[in-house]
Amino acid sequence: MLFPLLGFSTAGDAASGLLFGWDIADLQKGAIVYLALSSLAFVVVWVWGYVRRPKI
Repeated sequence: MLFPLLGFSTAGDAASGLLFGWDIADLQKGAIVYLALSSLAFVVVWVWGYVRRPKI
């Protein structure tokens, strides 16, 4: 198979092939933390832009 990482048939197949010795639970927790922080940063930037918008 040319791209073996794209050929998982079950979640158990991916568990032994993750980088840095991570397991699936750590990867999921990291993804949730990343998504939460990036969403929070998006909201902060949006609110900051709304507050600093010139009032007419």
